[in-house]
Amino acid sequence: MTGTADMASSRTRAAATSPEASPKQPFALIVEDDREAAQALAELIREEGFRTGIAGSLAEARQQIVLRTPDVVLLDLMLPDGSGMELFGGREELGNVEIVLMTGHATLETSIQALRLGAADYLLKPVSPRQVKAMLHRVGRPAEARAEIAGLRHTADLEGRFGHLRGRATVMQLVYTQIGRVAGTAVTVFVVGESGAGKELVAQTVHDLSRRRKAPFLAVNCGAISPQLIESEMFGHEKGSFTGASRQHRGFFERANGGTLFLDEVTEMPPELQVKLLRVLETGTFMRVGSDELQETDVRIIAATNRDPAQAVATGRLREDLFYRLNVFQIRVPPLRDRLDDVELIAQHFLDALNAREGVTRKLSPSAIEKLEHYSWPGNVRELRNVVQRACIMADGESITASCIPFDVPVRAERSITVTVGTTIEEVERQLILATLDAVKGHKEKAAELLGISPKTLYNRLREYGSEGSEIAAE
Repeated sequence: MTGTADMASSRTRAAATSPEASPKQPFALIVEDDREAAQALAELIREEGFRTGIAGSLAEARQQIVLRTPDVVLLDLMLPDGSGMELFGGREELGNVEIVLMTGHATLETSIQALRLGAADYLLKPVSPRQVKAMLHRVGRPAEARAEIAGLRHTADLEGRFGHLRGRATVMQLVYTQIGRVAGTAVTVFVVGESGAGKELVAQTVHDLSRRRKAPFLAVNCGAISPQLIESEMFGHEKGSFTGASRQHRGFFERANGGTLFLDEVTEMPPELQVKLLRVLETGTFMRVGSDELQETDVRIIAATNRDPAQAVATGRLREDLFYRLNVFQIRVPPLRDRLDDVELIAQHFLDALNAREGVTRKLSPSAIEKLEHYSWPGNVRELRNVVQRACIMADGESITASCIPFDVPVRAERSITVTVGTTIEEVERQLILATLDAVKGHKEKAAELLGISPKTLYNRLREYGSEGSEIAAE
């Protein structure tokens, strides 16, 4: 046993150095008990300008770390003397070391483990050169990332701005904390909140703070694409694969490669496509429509829904296995009515953008601000943006007064819907949609605008409600 250990240590030291190595080169430690796979991986990493070391067990890895602190550790989860997760007792012990997990399947358990360690990324086995190069390109410096997050938190305290988000309310401070915690990891994020609350802004901010920030961020509304076309849009298609397919089409998973794919209204995705999405998340591969050739993809998924996820699972709208795969780290975005103190700040943000675009200096009067702060905002931040735009059109001069803000539905004191404790989110949503339709005399486009949802989503909801929704819509 001693002779074997000495040989292993000798091979490890040899792999960690090379004649042309420079002390300034970053050092990657590969913790993998399959020596052939580790050596092949080391060669790929050295081609990217890294020095490498190989450890076949936890004991060897600890010896290597004592000799030299690595910049990045590629960590196999299954080792002869224990789990790879045992290499570090906790995130505080890692310092500036980046952790990349190597696993055969990106399971929910793996995602939770990665989140606990703040893992920089995954590598799915068998590891491909493309995966390795993409991973090394993304791996950054944790100290710089933490400093960036701290700077954003400071800006949020002073100006109420955190990335693409605005607000100083306590509920938003929690959202900022969650974004700062998850952005630098590789795990899937599930954003939950009402329509118009800012779910896409949360996703965009997570992407901008991640190691994928230089790669594409693509957003797709799963509820706005025809069920007949959504598979082609997601995964692409080959020329001639169906009538009208006159050329090869690259889907969202190909176009977002290396970056982030935001799947909004994921609960509106057809069940058969949810199965294929789950397969992509677990294997990192997919096939274009009309092809049997596997395509690799390196995409981080951020999903979102305006429904209660548990209720969506219970009613069969969201597969339970997909829900657990997406719901590794959930961020709940509060509705605007729960942070009315932020209304003036957000309205001013929209007004500043309009003023800059049009070269004017309009201002919100105290009466206008008071009216904005006493409204229930069923359409959330999206509705507030629309109201500010309309108020600018109505204003005669530079001052926007309360009379410039004509709400299409009464304020909270004049109209409300009553719900009892225990009422489901879907039932509250149903009452709100029908009450809004009633208030605008069945004008569906206007109701959709006020609610901050697409007309297609409104039509889908009314179809679910059956005769009751149809009667109001027809009035």
